[in-house]
Amino acid sequence: MTSKKPNQPVIARDINDLDLLNLQSKFFSELKKAGRSPNTLKNYKTDLDCFNQYLKDVQKSLDIKNFSIPQVQQYGNYLENRYNSDNSRRRRVQALRMFFDFLVQREVFPTNPVRKIPTSPKFLDIPRPTPFVDVKTLWEYLLDEANTKNKINRLLALRNQISLLLIFGGGLKVSDMAKLKTSRIFIDKKEGPRVMIEHPKRDSYTIPLPPVFTEIYELYIKELEAMKKRSGIEFEELLFNANPYRILSGGLSPRGLEIIFEDFRKKLMITLTPKSLRQACIFKWLHQGYSDNLIKEWMGVAPSYSMKLYKEHLQNNAYNDTFLKEIRDHYLEKSVDKE
Repeated sequence: MTSKKPNQPVIARDINDLDLLNLQSKFFSELKKAGRSPNTLKNYKTDLDCFNQYLKDVQKSLDIKNFSIPQVQQYGNYLENRYNSDNSRRRRVQALRMFFDFLVQREVFPTNPVRKIPTSPKFLDIPRPTPFVDVKTLWEYLLDEANTKNKINRLLALRNQISLLLIFGGGLKVSDMAKLKTSRIFIDKKEGPRVMIEHPKRDSYTIPLPPVFTEIYELYIKELEAMKKRSGIEFEELLFNANPYRILSGGLSPRGLEIIFEDFRKKLMITLTPKSLRQACIFKWLHQGYSDNLIKEWMGVAPSYSMKLYKEHLQNNAYNDTFLKEIRDHYLEKSVDKE
């Protein structure tokens, strides 16, 4: 009996399963069934298109029958030459690793050769926060939106104010907000408002929110309860999905939240994403004098996470949250004067 040679190419059990584009299409379908967002699916497709281009450039075909460790290493060199960004190389290797995990599950490959090599380390991208003037522009717009007699539109505006305060005020990610329950909001007269985050890999922790959150939250909850009763629906989530007439369900998907902020960006022509708002919050915390360790805890990152790039750009990114209450008080005064 002959022994298997090291790095022997992996042979698929069913040669017909080696239609690469068909396999990738099935892989994307599985990701979609698992609830991955359209943006995530688009990124995976881009990353695997890079792998496909490598196959065309190097072996002039999309045949992966002989794809094994030497070819994985060669692909790593291909990425080194093509991309300067460590994060770009890392992402493409991770996408390929997941794809071959899928092939192993489908018994097309018995092992995953991509798991034999490490990915590039992840480095922090240069922070690109929402400009302070754009945060103010959005806040003023949301206050204007709430100045309506239409109850559902007013409630949606209050919901969007709450969302802004959770991201810019508390640094929450859209994934933190999607299923956030009202029971995780704490209003204390001495300590101020806080939100509790339940992390899957560490103890729960609370994050302080801007003082103005309290008065907006109390108004929001009052009107939310009335609209829930009117819509004949009950839920524990803080946020909700609605049409122009009624609440449809509790909670908002991460993609749903991203779309809301995309609409604001287009409508107001400002630089805005949930990520850029969150980065603005981190600069705000640094200017408020919070310690690196506390900020890392609130961000939900490991103690080894580097704040270096934020500190290097701190002088060019001055943020505070006192304007939130100042502008809202001004709007309330104008409303009283009109009456």
